[in-house]
Amino acid sequence: MSTVEKKLLHYVGKAIADFNMIETGDRVMVCLSGGKDSYTLLRLLHLLRVKTRNKFEVFSFTLDQAQPGWDDAALRAWLEANNYPYAIERRDTYSIVKEKIPEGKTYCSLCSRLRRGNIYRYAREHGFNKIALGHHRDDLIQSMLMSILYNGVIRSMPPKLLTDSKQHVLIRPLAYCQEKDIITYLKEQNYPIIPCTLCGSQENMTRKRVKQLIADLAKENPKVPSNMLSALGNVQLSQLMDRDLWDFKGLRAQVDLTADTDSEDEALPWAVVNSADETADEVTAQPVVWL
Repeated sequence: MSTVEKKLLHYVGKAIADFNMIETGDRVMVCLSGGKDSYTLLRLLHLLRVKTRNKFEVFSFTLDQAQPGWDDAALRAWLEANNYPYAIERRDTYSIVKEKIPEGKTYCSLCSRLRRGNIYRYAREHGFNKIALGHHRDDLIQSMLMSILYNGVIRSMPPKLLTDSKQHVLIRPLAYCQEKDIITYLKEQNYPIIPCTLCGSQENMTRKRVKQLIADLAKENPKVPSNMLSALGNVQLSQLMDRDLWDFKGLRAQVDLTADTDSEDEALPWAVVNSADETADEVTAQPVVWL
């Protein structure tokens, strides 16, 4: 087992344990797109499945969206060589996206919605209770910054999510994993990558600009990405301005003039310093116990 594989397995195990992503008896459907992230996720989950003596099931599902040049022969060969159970289903969502979205505009929203609908349907029809997606740490922090800058909303990709229909639980076991480690692992494993001709044709997508912004900031302070990840789990509602979550109008009635202000002033700076110093990159390697 290589160093990077050990590191990735540690962070996947920690994410699973921290958010109770996988439990004994779960049937987990991994969405294998043909990209480096989903290949890595599928392989790591199978390694953990073996490590837990098959306490959960892992299945690979690939949606063929009928994009030009799609060739899944190498993907099928890789799955069969590793004895990974799988299904590849063809649904022509590519034509719908090209028809509905003008050239030069971002395809991602409609493409994702159509793909998601087919994934949910397949999982429901075949009795999978968990759907695993290959989003990693950098996806999570980029999504947060994109939402703030371009949508005016503080949100990201949660590591575990119950869908609006309450029929599916989505999990993101790579939530603590860095993209650079996945790229290193890709070179070791030599996955048969299938490029996306929809997303890959749009060089000026917002996500790429945000990704570069974070990379530039990280050159000055390497802790920026891990601090952003920590921020996703360290929300201070009273320091924001959402009136639905904080009763600003009623604060005056809650004032307690007898409160011990000295202890409050002393505690706050220490709490802030401690939370900011703990980063996902520097988590001490503790045994992960789950299932």
